Amino acid sequence: MERSSTGSSSRSGSQEHARAQFKERSQKMPIRPHKNPKPTKEELDAAKGKPLRDVVKPGIKILFVGINPSLYSAAVGQHFGRPGNRFWRVLHEAGCTRSQLRPEQQRLLLQQGIGITNVVNYATAKEEELTDEQIRDGARKLIDKVKRTKPRIVAILGKGVYARAFGTKAEWGRQAEAIDNAEIWVLPNPSGRSTLPVSRLIAMYAELQDTSRAQSGQRKQKVK
Repeated sequence: MERSSTGSSSRSGSQEHARAQFKERSQKMPIRPHKNPKPTKEELDAAKGKPLRDVVKPGIKILFVGINPSLYSAAVGQHFGRPGNRFWRVLHEAGCTRSQLRPEQQRLLLQQGIGITNVVNYATAKEEELTDEQIRDGARKLIDKVKRTKPRIVAILGKGVYARAFGTKAEWGRQAEAIDNAEIWVLPNPSGRSTLPVSRLIAMYAELQDTSRAQSGQRKQKVK
């Protein structure tokens, strides 16, 4: 005797519907990441020389490049990790991110085509502590990383960083040079040490984002 499958099909359909509703509700739930406490002096001292994990994956649109992690960022494990760092506000108000993220949400950048790395993955209190040899070696590693992950734009944060890493001066904005097929941009680092007003920073980052969007539009047209 064959068993009727009507009842099991109905239950299966109900379960799939319930799972779909749960998934939809989960996607709409706000993310409430754990907030890291402020690192102690001992933790900051211990962070010297520590590496900081990249936020990067193949095929992103923009890869932001700092010179090296600060002790604070290395201690908490987050790029631009100090509370009040203007990087996150500038990204959002320039249109790079859909909402203003916090440092502990850094990996959500990948969903929006953005990554973060450093020329030298070695934490110091000041960038002046890095030797020219460390920076040149970091520049070679950055070039290899760009060739592997193939971002469309590499945005290096700081004229001084660019000059020390690549041996040439730069003006703000897009450079004549490129790494592999990636455009190079040089932008101010929006950390607390920058003297530029936030409105100027937002305008410069918005120009970068406009270029990135135009590239995306051109790629879609080619696919069609």
